Amino acid sequence: MKRFPTFLKTTTLLFFIGLTSLSFGQTTLQLVAKPKLVISGTSSLHDWDMVSETATGKIQATLDGNNITAISSLIVEMPAESIKSGKGGMDKNAYKALKTSQFKSAKFNLKSATQNSDGTWNFSGTFTFAGVSKAVTLKIKESTSNGQTVLEGTYPFKLTDYKIDPPTALMGTVKTGDDVKISFVLKFK
Repeated sequence: MKRFPTFLKTTTLLFFIGLTSLSFGQTTLQLVAKPKLVISGTSSLHDWDMVSETATGKIQATLDGNNITAISSLIVEMPAESIKSGKGGMDKNAYKALKTSQFKSAKFNLKSATQNSDGTWNFSGTFTFAGVSKAVTLKIKESTSNGQTVLEGTYPFKLTDYKIDPPTALMGTVKTGDDVKISFVLKFK
């Protein structure tokens, strides 16, 4: 007779654990089309931007309604030759410097995510660019728009940190600065 109450208690506990998992379980969201990725820098001639609206990615997160409460994984990958300046010569020099014939993409792979009291996130992970991987920490702003989770941030770095020689043009008279910044707006659904 004593076995039935124990069985009933165990079954009830498992039912509530399962119900809680359904309402607060991990969800995979996919990166929607047309992300905004901008690499900005300087040169001895002018400031410049190269833009990509091509990337793939997914985020595994725990949601409470539309709000992310925890993130267990995030991967975003951008084809290296998807960045465009609008100037063919500049693009060609950039692709040569980035060694795009050998390294086809830039990639961010999340290792951990912690939410700050102001609602922003700290993402720690690995950024791979031109075949070199570095540990990075990014401060990310999260919002929602039209049912999509939006992640925005910037990552300033030096080209030489990734073993990239800053490109030159016109027989070395125009030199690219070593400091660049990637800004991004990524939407997931």
